[in-house]
Amino acid sequence: MGSKSTVPFHGTKEQEAQLRAVIAELKDDRGSLMPILQKAQDIYGYLPIEVQTIVADECGIPLEKVYGVATFYSQFSLYPKGKYKISVCLGTACYVKGSGDIYNKLQELLGIEGGQCTADGKFSLDACRCIGACGLAPVMTINDDVYGRLTADEIADVLAKYE
Repeated sequence: MGSKSTVPFHGTKEQEAQLRAVIAELKDDRGSLMPILQKAQDIYGYLPIEVQTIVADECGIPLEKVYGVATFYSQFSLYPKGKYKISVCLGTACYVKGSGDIYNKLQELLGIEGGQCTADGKFSLDACRCIGACGLAPVMTINDDVYGRLTADEIADVLAKYE
């Protein structure tokens, strides 16, 4: 369980009470781990080790099982997302046109790796495989904004719009 998060966990007592109520309601149902983790992610926005530990303890199951489910399904995130969620398409069309360079430039400028969030909580960076905009390759999104036909040299100017 590596430490990729650059933002410390700041769960509230209200969130913890809400999580414990969900667990109490669902834990005796067959196959309850997935719905519990889905609700936990709704409450916290992601599934840090602190939340996984509560789920494991309250459900009476090993933490390794909770972690295994949380890391197997792509719908779950172990790390917080930033106010601005950046996703770079690394699908074939985008990659051939230079999206790998764009992804590397973002990591350099933001000072984070893929899957991480900046310490101020402003930006998070992820890769995706295809967003269906191959004609605009290479493509990245920031929340609902789509940027196409990018070069690595343009990335700093794009990020400046969100400062």
